[in-house]
Order: sequence, then structure tokens, then C-alpha cells
Amino acid sequence: MKILALSDRTPTYSIKQMVDDQNPDMIFTLGDFHALALAELAEINHIPKLGVYGNHCNRGYLEEYGIVNMHLNTFEYKGTVFGGFEGCVRYKTSTTAPMFTQEECTEMMTNFPRVDVFLSHCPPYNINDDHHDPNDLSHVGFTALLDYLEKYSPAAWFHGHTYPNPVQTMYKNTFIYYIEGQGVIESGKAGVVKI
Repeated sequence: MKILALSDRTPTYSIKQMVDDQNPDMIFTLGDFHALALAELAEINHIPKLGVYGNHCNRGYLEEYGIVNMHLNTFEYKGTVFGGFEGCVRYKTSTTAPMFTQEECTEMMTNFPRVDVFLSHCPPYNINDDHHDPNDLSHVGFTALLDYLEKYSPAAWFHGHTYPNPVQTMYKNTFIYYIEGQGVIESGKAGVVKI
């Protein structure tokens, strides 16, 4: 399976052209977009589009562009089950941005079923995050997502938000892909190909 994944940065060229060039099986959006940055996705309807909102998103564009909102939802495609969680750890007061305390995330993730591939904006705690800086809550991962990762070991996890290096890590049996801008991930091939 080939995935075109978008996160955190306005695409550097036409999304329709990326789809034509790369011929992906699915598209993932991982948050922190102004709605207009993804407007071309409304015209791409021949492959599934899955996404979560980031903490800098204006809600509504996922539904407007026919992107399945994966926050606390599951989606099955060709025998693979996908799930997701939006936003990041609450680091400021906001009535619109999807941000949650660690405790809220834990409560929301209680009884979330096992999936094969997980999409989130923020990573699990201690994975590609800034957990060592207690003053930077904005880039700390969710402990509940780490607990979920420990319990279920999905085959793959996709996230944005934190700007780590490298772009692919391994946690036990799970491939974890950090996406900044746009990249292609293909089953059986290592790493994220930046396009």
C-alpha cells in the first residue's frame, strides 16, 4: 500500500499533481492546515482520504473535502483497520483548537479498539516529542497514546506536530512515521520519501 501523507506545512506543489505523479492508494492529512491549503482534495475522490485536525486547524475542512475524520473513529479499507486521535496536549486556553489534557486523552482513549494503522497529530509520549522539557507542553506527546501503542502495537503510526529527526522510527513492532510537509510511504520500503 502506498500512502501520500500531508502534515503541518502547506504543500509545496499541487496535490492533484502529487497524486498523478505518485499514484497513492490513500491520502492521510495529519493536521495544522489552513483549509485552503488542502482545497484540491475536494476534487480527488477515487481513493480514500483520512485525516485528523491539528491544534492550529480551523475545523470543518475534513468534512468539506470528503476526508474521513479519524478522531476516535475507525475505518476499514482492503482488510486494514485505521484509527485516529486529533490535536495535542493542552498548552493554552482555547475554545476552538483541539487540545486536551493528559487526563482527557486517557479518558477518551479508554476502550478504543485495536487498529492496524493509527493517525494522530501529536505523537505518543516519549516518541518524537519534547518530553524532557516540562516547560514546553506544546510538544509533549500523549501518555494515553503511548499506553495504546504498548497495548496494541499497530503495524504503523503516522503523526506530525513535533518536528523531530529522523522521519521514521521503530517502537517495538510499530513503524512510526513523522511527516512534515508531504511524503510518500510505501509498504515494504524503508522511510518516508519526501516529494
